[in-house]
Amino acid sequence: MPPALFSSLTLPNGSVIPNRLAKAALEESMAGAGQLPDEQLHTLYRRWSRGGAGLLITGNVMVHAEALTGPAGVVLDASSPLEPFCEWALAAKSGGSQVWMQINHPGRQVMANMPGVAWSPSAIKVDVGKQSKRLAEPVEMTPEQIEATVERFAETARRAELAGFDGVEIHAAHGYLLSQFLSPLVNKRTDRWGGTLQNRARILLDIVRAIRATVAHSFAVAVKLNSADFQRGGFDASDAGAVIEMLRPLGVDLVELSGGSYESPAMSGRSADERTLAREAYFLDLAEELARTSSLPLMLTGGIVRRPVAEDVLAGGVDLVGMGTALAVDPDLPNKWRHSDEATVELTPVKIKDKALASAAGMARVREQLRRLGTGRSTRPSVHPVLAFARESARERRALRRYRNWLNDRTRGTSDDPARLPDAEAMHR
Repeated sequence: MPPALFSSLTLPNGSVIPNRLAKAALEESMAGAGQLPDEQLHTLYRRWSRGGAGLLITGNVMVHAEALTGPAGVVLDASSPLEPFCEWALAAKSGGSQVWMQINHPGRQVMANMPGVAWSPSAIKVDVGKQSKRLAEPVEMTPEQIEATVERFAETARRAELAGFDGVEIHAAHGYLLSQFLSPLVNKRTDRWGGTLQNRARILLDIVRAIRATVAHSFAVAVKLNSADFQRGGFDASDAGAVIEMLRPLGVDLVELSGGSYESPAMSGRSADERTLAREAYFLDLAEELARTSSLPLMLTGGIVRRPVAEDVLAGGVDLVGMGTALAVDPDLPNKWRHSDEATVELTPVKIKDKALASAAGMARVREQLRRLGTGRSTRPSVHPVLAFARESARERRALRRYRNWLNDRTRGTSDDPARLPDAEAMHR
């Protein structure tokens, strides 16, 4: 018999997730001043914690202040004050859930108008057709930059633990930096970080080792991994299975399976691979295949909105059901499922032919729900995605000006920079 949705899950490190439903990471793009979480994020996660999910995973928290997926991204590095993160963790755990921080580096998936760096294992630009000009020209990372990136991930994880989070999830999916290293289409290196899958996985494995050497055994370490990139000749399910086995002896507690990238946004349900079309659980076939051989607990995320589908995921051998958009629309869905099989959410499909624009408009519509929840309002999923995209574009222009000023001030080390407050860490030892 598969486990029940509301049974607990004990991870390899001994920590216990209260039930099998997780709020998967959604990039909130809601950072306040100083690229820090503020009351809106605290309110949003307090609301999710009341909704009944056993685990909340934050959206991207960036490990490198000069490399953000967007100008309203949260940054946690050696210079960040911990107090806002302590408040975030408390809010997210207030309803009894665990909370993990998703930590990430965008690599080459950076917009051209962003300051900072656009790094990649190889200098190959993101190809999204007509929209490609909006993406930055990447540069190939040096060995020193790779090693510094490993240290950045470990430092962010160390500080997440100090702030009171229960774990971290290392983002190695969706075409971000670690996914770029795994992909034979992006990683054309001929040194020890390129060529074989073992070499392409080296940076991810080194990051896991560095984090495990830094945090307590009771602190969960998870990895988000593509079940496939959905690009011909790219990272596929057999590669995913091999990487999971590489992670097994390193102290990883869970692997979350997703799929796609900016170039093939399967995570939005718009992959060209017919197995992901007209499905709620976009990656269930691949997840079931991986679950048969995985020695680590698995979580599946992608389009799940109905309890019977969530139960099908568990029946397929997956241990944890991840939901993002569904909980952005209805944060109480887990509690409703305790009493009813009928509760669900529904979003009108985004009817835009350009895949990249359709994905961006769909995400803007979801993020509008997050902002409403963060200000104590109810969601409004009927908002037109094009209107949501227009409003988000205006917000991002304002956020970009603020981020540019913050990064310039931080680089100069001005005393009024909120990310350079003295003794921030000492307050939380």
